[in-house]
Amino acid sequence: MPEPAIDVQDLRKHYPGTPNGVGLNGIDLRVERGTVHALLGPNGAGKTTAVRILTTLLRADSGSARVAGYDVRTQGRAVRRHIGLVGQSAAVDEVLTGRQNLLMVGRLNHLPRPAGRTAALLERFGLAEAADRKVSNYSGGMRRRLDLAAALVVDPVVLFVDEPTTGLDPQARRDVWSAVQDLVDAGTTVLLTTQYLEEADALADRITMLTGGRVAAAGSPDELKALVGGDWLEITPADPADLPRLWDVAARIGEPVGRGGLLAVPVTDRTRALVTVSAALADAGLDPLDLTVRRPTLDEVFLHITGATADSVGSTGVPGGTR
Repeated sequence: MPEPAIDVQDLRKHYPGTPNGVGLNGIDLRVERGTVHALLGPNGAGKTTAVRILTTLLRADSGSARVAGYDVRTQGRAVRRHIGLVGQSAAVDEVLTGRQNLLMVGRLNHLPRPAGRTAALLERFGLAEAADRKVSNYSGGMRRRLDLAAALVVDPVVLFVDEPTTGLDPQARRDVWSAVQDLVDAGTTVLLTTQYLEEADALADRITMLTGGRVAAAGSPDELKALVGGDWLEITPADPADLPRLWDVAARIGEPVGRGGLLAVPVTDRTRALVTVSAALADAGLDPLDLTVRRPTLDEVFLHITGATADSVGSTGVPGGTR
């Protein structure tokens, strides 16, 4: 098989004197080339520790890690030549223009023709018209796209992106998602940490969930959702008084449960379940507000795997964000 972009085996890092003392407790991670791989987990799960080790900013206590074919412990300089890193905060200079920021990165990396690379990246990230404006006048989404562009000046094989859309409005988030997807389509490998489960679901080919410095689960979004069951048919009543009759209808295809004012029943054949229930509702003269079949969400997977409670999950979908 082709060598993966990132290959981690039994990676460990301890922090003596801290409350739990464990950053990573023997994780394995394999990221295939040309894919997006997301790291998810609650505070203290080990995501930032993993990224810092893989980008040569921190030395592991034991285990092995190779990035772009190079050992992070013994070939750090080669690793750094082949990676890009986008941190949680934009690393661009607000006094300079967008064009000047990218030219500066190119010159610092001794590129022979930084102007051409700069122009191409500004166009690629939709910043050509704003190229000669100071970054202090950019919106949050524009700054984030410029930050991504700056990380790509050296054309990295692997791009590490730490919480790329925190604090952005929905449209800016989708602009960044589109930019990340374009990178992958062009062959870049992306390792992403995010506090938005929706973001991982939208972008990631595979997801590794960490908790307590260990890998709690790994797989594609669909594979992880299958861990908490298959499809669910949900019926939302137009009138709460209809619930008993709706319960009888739902019971024809499985064992229903109540969920916050609606009924849900697990199904194995989504098409047959919809046809059966729709016919039964018509026979009973019931017209619910909504009838749908859905897969489990990553939120439900996360709660199931980490043992978190729904009350502990904030608006981002991850307890306390992710680090």
